[in-house]
Amino acid sequence: MPSGIRPIDVLLERAGVRGHQRAPSDSKEFHEVTKRDALRLLEHDVDRLLETTEKARQPALKAEMGRFADLFGRFIQEEGPALDWNKIQKLPENAVMNYSNLKSPKNEQIRNMLDKLVVIKLNGGLGTSMGCHGPKSVIPVRSDLTFLDLTVQQIEHLNKTYDANVPLVLMNSFNTDEDTEKIVRKYKGFRVQIHTFNQSCFPRISREHYLPVAKDFDVEKDMEAWYPPGHGDFYDTFRNSGLLKKFIEEGREYCFLSNIDNLGATVDLNILNKLVGEERATTPVEFVMEVTDKTRADVKGGTLIQMENKLRLLEIAQVPPEHVDDFKSVKTFKFFNTNNIWANLAAIDRVLRERTLNMEIIVNNKTLENGTRVIQLETAVGAAMKCFDGAIGINVPRSRFLPVKKSSDLLLVMSNLYTLKNGSLVMSPQRMFPTTPLVKLGENHFSKVKEFLGRFANIPDIIELDHLTVSGDVTFGRGVSLRGTVIIIANHGDRIDIPAGAILENKIVSGNMRILDH
Repeated sequence: MPSGIRPIDVLLERAGVRGHQRAPSDSKEFHEVTKRDALRLLEHDVDRLLETTEKARQPALKAEMGRFADLFGRFIQEEGPALDWNKIQKLPENAVMNYSNLKSPKNEQIRNMLDKLVVIKLNGGLGTSMGCHGPKSVIPVRSDLTFLDLTVQQIEHLNKTYDANVPLVLMNSFNTDEDTEKIVRKYKGFRVQIHTFNQSCFPRISREHYLPVAKDFDVEKDMEAWYPPGHGDFYDTFRNSGLLKKFIEEGREYCFLSNIDNLGATVDLNILNKLVGEERATTPVEFVMEVTDKTRADVKGGTLIQMENKLRLLEIAQVPPEHVDDFKSVKTFKFFNTNNIWANLAAIDRVLRERTLNMEIIVNNKTLENGTRVIQLETAVGAAMKCFDGAIGINVPRSRFLPVKKSSDLLLVMSNLYTLKNGSLVMSPQRMFPTTPLVKLGENHFSKVKEFLGRFANIPDIIELDHLTVSGDVTFGRGVSLRGTVIIIANHGDRIDIPAGAILENKIVSGNMRILDH
């Protein structure tokens, strides 16, 4: 697009509207008209897409595209960061509870409490960033068990131990739905009811003209033209699936929602006790966000703020550029969001019925394989916090935040730092301090799971490790022990083989060290 021409001008030209027919382009009236035109053109294009699908599917897809048009309409109305930094208030004393102040429930009450709970896992992501095909939830993470296996084991253990019936709900995306449906069949004999539903499938829009890049509604044919619009889409699609109504009618009161790749996000009976047990507050807590202490590794994570007398989530994308350093400060904002959320089902139903659900839009810029620059509009599930009454944060131990996003995370969860107990990872009592080591593995040689596994004869002993950096062509023999700070760097063209049984403590290894079979 020539410089000086805005996407909105292209839209007007396509609509047969010329700028000179309008008021001057810097006037408020002009901007309002162009925004209306942008929305009208988008809706027209979406209607064209709907006509390409079979009649039976059109009513459901029309409702879904209506939600997309609403999101787009909000997007073009917003200008700049949607947050006035000066309106941020100091967090009230009682805004964030300390986990250590929560009380454990009595054993005889636990079954009754669990029967008021639904566990929901966000299962829309693919394993492509880790070099795997299909849903991320089917990557083996420990003892050949996948994220999904571990989740099912955890809930089955709860149900068996307390004679309860906690259901598991998976929110899939169009990327993961088909594979997940096949995989969940293997859990048929387990004591867990598994339900699935799909989040929305929205069209990516071109950054050039703000219109969908899809030519028709055949998603399978052109997957790149479509996207799942973030986990904030949970509320609408959960209701539309019929599951929200079903669980409310069964007498269930809360859902516990988390990312399926967070291995620390297990059902916590102390938090549940605060919501539905003896410790239940007199004024209902409709929404809980689990937060944990921020470290320098977490400076980009969302944080909790008080604004307009409501507790809300603040993401880095909403921060004005001049305040990004303030946002990243560990002193100013002490907590970050783990994305472990507890929400009252009746309250979700209410905010949807009253149309008071309002989540900030995250604008995600992408470039497709053919070079087309697109925008996808997303929302985050935690951003709904401000729409609920009596929302609180609970400052939980770091052990409840154990995401596996990279092979460096996989190294931790596969190691002797943890033992596996009923599907849950428990940190080894031999570890002297509760924090996990900081691990950085080179992208070129370790980013894909298969490649990563091929570089370790077995996972090293890291009980006493503080910091590990590995870069270049490095392999590890069997029974290696890493302690303190270990840095291993093989320069381009060099290779380092750490020998079997080696103990590296506070060591820097560089250069070339090859062990050859003879």
